[in-house]
Amino acid sequence: MARGPGWLAAAALLLLLAPGSESGCAELGRCCRGRDLACVSSGWRPDRSHGACYCDQACPRTMDCCHDYPQACPEVSCAVSEWSDWSGCAEPCRATYRVRRRHVVQEPRNGGKACPPLEEKAGCVEYWNQEGAECKQSLKPQSLLFDRHKWPQWSSVTYHACYFSLSITEGCLQGSGSYTQWMRYLSKGHTACVECQPPALDSRSLHCYGDGSGSDKNQLLHWQAMGNPWCKGTWRRVRQLDTCSCPSVHSFLFI
Repeated sequence: MARGPGWLAAAALLLLLAPGSESGCAELGRCCRGRDLACVSSGWRPDRSHGACYCDQACPRTMDCCHDYPQACPEVSCAVSEWSDWSGCAEPCRATYRVRRRHVVQEPRNGGKACPPLEEKAGCVEYWNQEGAECKQSLKPQSLLFDRHKWPQWSSVTYHACYFSLSITEGCLQGSGSYTQWMRYLSKGHTACVECQPPALDSRSLHCYGDGSGSDKNQLLHWQAMGNPWCKGTWRRVRQLDTCSCPSVHSFLFI
């Protein structure tokens, strides 16, 4: 009995649907980065066509992935460890920085989220040199400002507080690290409350260097924020209150 054209079409369809014709990414055994034309197999594609299909990172965008790409090449985002402890200050006797780091536990694959920053820096000052001698007199001739809540161990200590009317630079709005977010609360004309506590408190005068003690009320004083050398400005002391502390929100410390 002769077989007509219809039989040939049916046979071709059966061959097309045969399991061996849908090799896909699993049989290829590869999941490739970026766009890789050599990362090719054969099988069904998302547009319901059959033929060459790909197992590279770009195929979801170009709509030519193999049918089993999501299962064979799942997205894996970067995973990192917890932060290390903060290091000591990079140098004694000056305004500098400290560092903490974390490492990659799982590299990203198949379009997963990239790794976040692995290093963070924050401003700090050490008032004693390696021999244990006090060295704060060698610090820059300006007051250094830090968010009070970054050092919670001092938040319950009460000495005295000064209120200043601020002038700032644009650099206060440009910090990108999490430790610089507090600087965004500084604004021109804003009145800031700054506490004077150890170790910035001088044991003899009971004042902090740069707090304007003994100066004319309208004298222009200079300050710099810790952790961002571009965040600095001038201020005038409005008033000083003894044996008190600043409000719990947006208050600062002399460093």
